[in-house]
Amino acid sequence: MATLFLGLNANAARMDMVDVSNNNGYMSTAEYVSMRNEFGVKAVTVKISEGTAFKDGYAASNIANGQAAGLYVNGYHFARYATKTQAIVEADFAGQTAKTAGLPVGAVLVTDVESQEANNQSQATNDRNNAAFMQEIQKFGYRADIYTSGSWANNKMTIKGKTGWIAAYPYVVSSKNWYSTNHAWQWSSTAKFRISYGGFDVSQLNSNYYTAGQKSTVKPTNKGAVKDNNKKANKNVSKPSSTAKWVKESKTYTLKTAVKLRTGASTSSSVITILPAGTTIKTDQAIIQDGYRWVRQPRFNGYGYLATGPASNTLEYVKSGVTHTYYTVKSGDSWWTIAQRNGLNMTTLASQNGKTIYTTIYPGQRLVVR
Repeated sequence: MATLFLGLNANAARMDMVDVSNNNGYMSTAEYVSMRNEFGVKAVTVKISEGTAFKDGYAASNIANGQAAGLYVNGYHFARYATKTQAIVEADFAGQTAKTAGLPVGAVLVTDVESQEANNQSQATNDRNNAAFMQEIQKFGYRADIYTSGSWANNKMTIKGKTGWIAAYPYVVSSKNWYSTNHAWQWSSTAKFRISYGGFDVSQLNSNYYTAGQKSTVKPTNKGAVKDNNKKANKNVSKPSSTAKWVKESKTYTLKTAVKLRTGASTSSSVITILPAGTTIKTDQAIIQDGYRWVRQPRFNGYGYLATGPASNTLEYVKSGVTHTYYTVKSGDSWWTIAQRNGLNMTTLASQNGKTIYTTIYPGQRLVVR
């Protein structure tokens, strides 16, 4: 199981696996074929479900199209459980949803543990809950694993060697080989593919666990392109400013619009998450560099960085003391119906909530409409 893959470029982190969800919209077979032949992708891990109610509307097409492209296909469930009982309920929901979507028996069905619910628990409680989920998911014929961040591994939960899929994004990726004793290392959340829109999460596989427990038989048709594309993906073209200085700033801002929270104060730094309009953030430092005013947000596992506006209008994206009007999504709602009801167009509505019109919305979700 711990067989290592020999990459086409030993000095570059490989794009062995891509994970996709409704956030990426519809993905065609042709896109997966391009990922395989030009970027060396061997496996795709598809979002299946979240909590006990959300089913990813693109799971079935992602599974079918990934298989048609000759990729190994796996799935993941975004965990919301805080107790052992909840973990078992979520595993049953994920397993049943995966079966319906067509995830093949023997695939890996990962529990993605990075929620606030898990952050509120002790390491022992998270270990117990994760074990319960993984034991239950195996009843559906799936193999189990845990995905989490590098800062949470063996801190918020135990991740032993020869297990686990760990996310950690170095500023410069080249020559790095982090988490080489785990099944997989997710090293970027902003990878670009030639015929696909937007950024993608990509991972290097350090074992054959995500390729059906066997040495991968997926071969790219253009090894030269794979080498060049991997080298390009490993580069961080942003250079830290040599003159700008961080200053202390203890402030609270409310976002006017959706803003990307990044791992560094640069537009080329990896995206941690997209904060929707209306989010309140507390900062401890600020800097103006590379055409933007950046602030630093203390987080449970380090810091996040976001722009409050371009340097010419340094607070364009934020304001203080603002209140918003929210709408709770109901069954049968769509971006179009909600936008029409509130005098907005679909694109504006989706954007101010940090989403696109192709993102699936589901009952109970709150959206900013004013």
